[in-house]
Amino acid sequence: MNHLPLIIKREYLTKVKNKSFIIMTFLSPLIMIALIAVVAYLSQLNNDKQRTISILDETGYLSDIFQNTENTTYTKLNGLDLDDAIALVKEKEDYGLLHIAKVDALDAVSNNVKFYSEESPSLSIMSGLERKIEKRLQEIKLQKDGVTLTQIEASKTNVDIAQESFEGEKSSKIDNVVKLAFGGIAGYLLFMFIIIYGNMIMRSVIEEKTSRIIEVIISSVKPIQLMMGKIIGTSLAGVTQFAIWVILGGVLMMVVSSIFGIDLSQASTPQQELMNQAMEAEGAQAMAENLITAISNLPLANLVVAFMFFFIGGYLLYSSLYAAIGAAVDNETDTQQFMLPILMPLILAVYVGVFTVIEDPHGTVSTVFSFIPFTSPVVMLMRIPFGVPLWQQGLSLVLLIGTFILAVWFAAKIYRVGILMYGKKPTYKELFKWLKY
Repeated sequence: MNHLPLIIKREYLTKVKNKSFIIMTFLSPLIMIALIAVVAYLSQLNNDKQRTISILDETGYLSDIFQNTENTTYTKLNGLDLDDAIALVKEKEDYGLLHIAKVDALDAVSNNVKFYSEESPSLSIMSGLERKIEKRLQEIKLQKDGVTLTQIEASKTNVDIAQESFEGEKSSKIDNVVKLAFGGIAGYLLFMFIIIYGNMIMRSVIEEKTSRIIEVIISSVKPIQLMMGKIIGTSLAGVTQFAIWVILGGVLMMVVSSIFGIDLSQASTPQQELMNQAMEAEGAQAMAENLITAISNLPLANLVVAFMFFFIGGYLLYSSLYAAIGAAVDNETDTQQFMLPILMPLILAVYVGVFTVIEDPHGTVSTVFSFIPFTSPVVMLMRIPFGVPLWQQGLSLVLLIGTFILAVWFAAKIYRVGILMYGKKPTYKELFKWLKY
């Protein structure tokens, strides 16, 4: 009799009714949104902070380029030496003092600019000051060579090389970023899903083994049915938990934004702020248009279908290995020696995807690793946005499914012997012997 549906149902209900599972299902989004909200609130406070920067320009070249903004006020100091200026800024508790020392030659100005402050200044503030000074010095040098500001503006040229395939499909530089983002998110989700719920399967097997419940169950159920039931049941519980996280997280984000007035997008790093400033400088409208074009160029239908198959195939492959490890050991401490061989292909897949796929998605390294079953779920998902022939996707999927069936067969042999072995720490040599039983 096929007991697989009953085992799946039992495993699923046991997981979703567990108190710790329920608590973490609803508590995790709350904790995550709370952390994001705190970071966003602190970033918002930092961005809204009013700063006063005093300017002591002894050259007379740069004092006029600093214009007040919403959060930054520039105060020009005249007729003071550096020591008096520093004392005045300290007394007024200003954010800092920008000092441009007097020099004999214009070329020496750039090496005689200092910013004095009580604390380390913001990276975005310093970058903004540097850009203003660089631009002004460049204009002055050109004017000294007889070039007017009008000519300077007229000479500025932005080059954006248009990209188009031989078939006439248009693209842009941002296409690669969007494609890598889609592939990276897919690969990261699979990686995290395997780590979290693979360990859950392993712990479930260990718990039943140590409590001796497994001895009763195994008398009426085939080991391979029990193993597959645990894998599928735990996977369904994981999908349920993940769906609740997504829905609850989205609702909480809207609630936090509307009720508390916290803009969660404010949780940005200085690097992101610099990137945003660079995007604005190059033209936000053009960037937005390129972004829309890049998203429209993605093979969305192919991505969705491939994501489902490779995600499920990759997860089942690794889950069977986690279940075999759980059956082979008596406690979680003994699992450490077996975890590295499982995690290494996953880590390697992520590195290959990030450092190789974006540079050469159809190169030898990317292509080979997208066919190797232990790395293909991540690497192939990262390659597909760049356009992978269907026959390659199909071959990779067939190899993945074939390896999963083979892994299940090997894992079932280890599972069949391991679940009844107690008190002996297994080795790779012992596992190899179990495969012969």
